[in-house]
Amino acid sequence: MTGVGAWIRYGEPLLPGQLEFAAEHYRVAILQPWEKAAALELKRRRPDMTVLCYKCLSSTRSYEPGPVYTSGVSFAEAESTADGVWFARRLDGTRIEWARYSGHWQMRVWDPAYQRRWVENVVDELRDSPFDGVMADNDVFDDYYGLHLPIDGATEMVDFRSALGDMVQAAGTALNGVGKILVPNIAESRREPGRWQAHAAYGGGFEEVWLGYGAEHLFDPVTAEAQLPQAAGPGLSILRVPTDGDDRHPNLTYGLSAFWIFGAGRGAYAATGHDDYSRTQHVPELDWQLGRPVIEPRGRNHAWWREFEDGFAAVNFNSDGRRRRRVRVPAGLVDAAGEPAPSWVVLPPRRGILFRRAD
Repeated sequence: MTGVGAWIRYGEPLLPGQLEFAAEHYRVAILQPWEKAAALELKRRRPDMTVLCYKCLSSTRSYEPGPVYTSGVSFAEAESTADGVWFARRLDGTRIEWARYSGHWQMRVWDPAYQRRWVENVVDELRDSPFDGVMADNDVFDDYYGLHLPIDGATEMVDFRSALGDMVQAAGTALNGVGKILVPNIAESRREPGRWQAHAAYGGGFEEVWLGYGAEHLFDPVTAEAQLPQAAGPGLSILRVPTDGDDRHPNLTYGLSAFWIFGAGRGAYAATGHDDYSRTQHVPELDWQLGRPVIEPRGRNHAWWREFEDGFAAVNFNSDGRRRRRVRVPAGLVDAAGEPAPSWVVLPPRRGILFRRAD
């Protein structure tokens, strides 16, 4: 059995041995669209692995040489339209380059012609490819890239959210029609009831900031618990928790324990530093299979636990340093080092623990 990890690759060159490692340890891989040979090799080694192709819903990139692009509409194609009509523009007519991401240009996602071309291009590209579907990035909720509304054609972010909802529905329906799935990177779904379920309805959803925005900027317990239903689907839930880039950072097991408690091991999990994608993260706990749940999630005062046929997980979402939680651990379990688990564990705030059945 392989682990529950997700390998998120945003463009660094493949290194020797990475494909073999991924096939042995991961459940999901997100590759760049030109990495078709890598996708084919992963599917050969692991037919059960879900291998997704990265595509951006909201931008086009002027620095990409092609002929395969991370966007559904390439920069050259966008420029070839009359007056570059698919580029979003400020009120003075200038195009909008994303803050902090040079060469990324905002598109008029509310333009029906742009939406149709994005869907047509992506479906044509994926139809006979080894990829199982698309991870559609930048299904945005707020202004993350310095758009500074109003702009020409959009006065509020609700205009973007509505347009991207339409685009996800069209792309998901079309991709499903050719046997592929759509997994959007759904931003801030906890802030809009039903957003996660609607956008994940075509194969799943990706939450890039599960339980926190950064390694030292984790959510309060109420906010964290508002995200927990994402672990249960629909479809494939890919949940990424922020760390400082060290695989032994405590946020990794903090998020992994919640992944098991509320998702029962479905979906896939990642824990990385900011924009620290492409490398093969790993800790032994990512490979564990805890088996079927024995009980439903149980909790008290923002601490939760759950017993499985082959293991146990507990998590404390509290942020106050005084709010430690004492949890009873079933007998017959061991920790990552193979040492017997204690009968009781005291969890500090924002910590999680996993134990597995002894061999």
